[in-house]
Amino acid sequence: MTTTTRPNGSLYTKIQNKIATIEFGHPASNSFPSELLDRLAKEFDRLSNDNNVSVIILKSEGERAFCAGASFDELVAIDNLEDGKAFFSGFANVINAMRKCSKLVIGRVQGKVVGGGVGLAGACDYVLATEAASIKLSELTIGIGPFVIAPAVERKVGVSGLAELTLDATSWKNAYWAKDKGLYARVFESISELDTEVELLAENLASYNPEALEEMKRALWIGTEHWDTLLLERAETSGKLVLSEFTKNALAKFKK
Repeated sequence: MTTTTRPNGSLYTKIQNKIATIEFGHPASNSFPSELLDRLAKEFDRLSNDNNVSVIILKSEGERAFCAGASFDELVAIDNLEDGKAFFSGFANVINAMRKCSKLVIGRVQGKVVGGGVGLAGACDYVLATEAASIKLSELTIGIGPFVIAPAVERKVGVSGLAELTLDATSWKNAYWAKDKGLYARVFESISELDTEVELLAENLASYNPEALEEMKRALWIGTEHWDTLLLERAETSGKLVLSEFTKNALAKFKK
């Protein structure tokens, strides 16, 4: 399986038998620069209106990390509030695009998930993962918090699960913890088993009445209509915190 070497990452969509598969990649553990997040949000908007698509699979390149969150290089470069809010709005826009997309989204999580990647998994309607798909939210260690993605994560794992993930910011939670909490629906030993089951689930969903699927999607997200404003408010909070002296010092240590 080839992985991209493009500095801004890659994003490909293939549509077959009413199933759209979005595959993203980035050389830094499938992390997201802002440009790639923008492309992903627009892709969900586009597929939402595509009558040839009944269900979407979201996956990443390679056999290692699923997603390492937002671009560290861009995070370090933030030096004003406007840029900070814009940077953290990247995942806000993707989560809102996934939430409002008229098609159900299956997450195919083959490896470790960090930061914003956990938010992506939380914004999927159904997630299948491997045993290697441990999760971590380490934002507090650098003086910020996972404020933008928190609503999507809390919706799956509850307030207590969110507290465990965020407050124990140096620890990984394994895939079975994520399954027990409701972030993952099923966990498999190998990527080949994962892919077989993702394909089977997608084929089954694609065979159902598309109108029923769309109504089900809407029903699953009732009560989140305020996220358009909430997640952008959270992005502003993170944008302020990233400019703090604590965070600047912490990021300088990480960079070294």
